[in-house]
Amino acid sequence: MDDGTIGGAGDPWREAELAGFLLPEQQARLHAHGWLTMLAPRAAGGAELPLPEVVRLEEEIAATDGSLGWVVTLCAGAGWFAGFLPPALARGIMATPGVCLAGSGAPTGFADIDGDDVVITGRWDYASGAPMATHFTLNAVLRERGEVLRDEQGKPRIRAFIVPARHVALEASWQAIGLRASASHAYRLDGARIPASHGFTIDAAHATADGPLYRFPFMALAYVTLAANLLGMARHFLALAGPLVAARRQHGSGVPLGEVPAVAARLALAREELAEHCTALYEVLDRAWDAVVRHTLADEAGLQRVSLQLVDTCRRTVDSLYPYCGLQAAREDAEINRVWRDFHTATQHALLLPD
Repeated sequence: MDDGTIGGAGDPWREAELAGFLLPEQQARLHAHGWLTMLAPRAAGGAELPLPEVVRLEEEIAATDGSLGWVVTLCAGAGWFAGFLPPALARGIMATPGVCLAGSGAPTGFADIDGDDVVITGRWDYASGAPMATHFTLNAVLRERGEVLRDEQGKPRIRAFIVPARHVALEASWQAIGLRASASHAYRLDGARIPASHGFTIDAAHATADGPLYRFPFMALAYVTLAANLLGMARHFLALAGPLVAARRQHGSGVPLGEVPAVAARLALAREELAEHCTALYEVLDRAWDAVVRHTLADEAGLQRVSLQLVDTCRRTVDSLYPYCGLQAAREDAEINRVWRDFHTATQHALLLPD
């Protein structure tokens, strides 16, 4: 990792938030580190790093800045799909200057089969990193001659596709309170014709790249990478909260809040619980990765469970300490306020709903 000042002197993350996107120098640093291609196959030009290494790195990036971590995680995750594309297509995409894959998982469009092509029409929300994307991934309902194709259970058939950014129209729809620099805008395709070979299936049985990374279960990968982002942001919040709590004084007594036994105990408990659940996450992840390397099954249920437990702990940590941080934490231009807003925006991801 860097020293936390990727954008230069001052507070580049505040500047990125005000701009509503990662600044050009921040984007350049992402590409220089190769973070956006770290899950793509080596044979296609990616780094194909072991997943435990990637998840730990994503935690550290998110601890630097929430929007940065979110863009890296979501765009690197889309780059993982290169392991399920035809190899020649994957190599061509990864060779694109400044390659960045963004996208959305909701099947909110249609792909009409027309010979060897598909014609895609629809609108998709929440493509983090959209302004810097060279390609977009999407899920679409398959149709042929205007009729929705259905599987054996009668459900619409859904297929994933990757399309070059030239086919995409962005909509400036991202108005969230946090993760503002993630620029998670909507995008639209209006009858874009692409080769049917740009479709792919996200399943180990359909992987086109060798290696354990493409045998790892997709949903388990999604849970653990998102949880790592929340952990990084919660760590950042806790690091900023400590000095603010220490600087405040208890009303009436004038005793520093950090010396009030109940407050000191709350801070200590927050640190202990965060460390405990962080350790649990990585222990289960490391075992799951080792299992996949050995060609056995990963503990998907266990990874989902520890990921959601960690997210719940992060929520309690942030929310229990926020009231002790004073009005400084309520200032929109304060770093801790940005971290608080980023964190709570990230917790709204559909996979992270509490039980």
